[in-house]
Amino acid sequence: MLAPIALFVYKRPVHTQKVLKGLQNNPEAASSDLFVFSAAAKEDSAGPDVVAVRTLIRSINGFRSVTVVERETNLGVARSIIAAVTDLTRRFGSVIVLEDDVVPAPHFLRYMNTALDKYRNVAEVVSIHAYAYPVEQPLPETFFLRGADCWGWATWERGWRVFEPDGAKLLKKLSESGLARAFDLDGRYPYTRMLEDQMLGRNDSWAIRWHAAAFLRGLLTLYPGSSQVQNIGADGTGTHGGDTNVFAHASWGAPIYVGDISMEEHTQAREAFARFLGSLQPSLLQRIWTKVRRILVRNIRNV
Repeated sequence: MLAPIALFVYKRPVHTQKVLKGLQNNPEAASSDLFVFSAAAKEDSAGPDVVAVRTLIRSINGFRSVTVVERETNLGVARSIIAAVTDLTRRFGSVIVLEDDVVPAPHFLRYMNTALDKYRNVAEVVSIHAYAYPVEQPLPETFFLRGADCWGWATWERGWRVFEPDGAKLLKKLSESGLARAFDLDGRYPYTRMLEDQMLGRNDSWAIRWHAAAFLRGLLTLYPGSSQVQNIGADGTGTHGGDTNVFAHASWGAPIYVGDISMEEHTQAREAFARFLGSLQPSLLQRIWTKVRRILVRNIRNV
């Protein structure tokens, strides 16, 4: 039996339609159970768009079954995903997860289900991921990285049990174990700061806690060398995203063959990802100037 698919939607009907179309283009969709979780409007202005999304998802076809869950209150993305993934992995043993801005390729479900089957009983593997950053360096067909990820992913009940909701506990373990710098890709991407912000309520990220929990245990996630999804959410329409096209791929990745590979983190792929993510960060000089400018503006206003 194929793994159930969990799709989380909110107030972007155009994006949601593209994700559904992408799923329906997968031959395995007809044999897959789809669960759609629709968030309630957080504010009145979101109401019409939420209604438009719910009208769309009530008429979905092309799957073995479709279950629509319309939340009566807005739980926030973290609570919604954590609750749904916990429930579905307990009921079905595994789950494939998409959000309303991650469009799957026509061979996405084949890759995800094949990998789920292959590594189902391999304790070192915590999850399967479908997105690969558009790096310049060539990547192997599949490879492992330490930790977990969130742009088109899948896991099993045994994998999801690793998830730790307490960000403060994770942050403490990273510090005590001396792994904070490695977690931050050798200082090139601020994952630790993201975890701190989650702990302080500045973001609502379940994904940073998922990544940290898996990373601390030394667990691995399988990645494709060519991306099996397109992220279309960094266009300014999302609740938590910005407006950029740096994550976009020119075209779909090729179908992935899930073969036998070494059970260890691929150092060259890690370096390629680290370089890409590091290139997105402002330089030290830029950060200093930003802080100075804020101080100057504040002082001028107080004159």
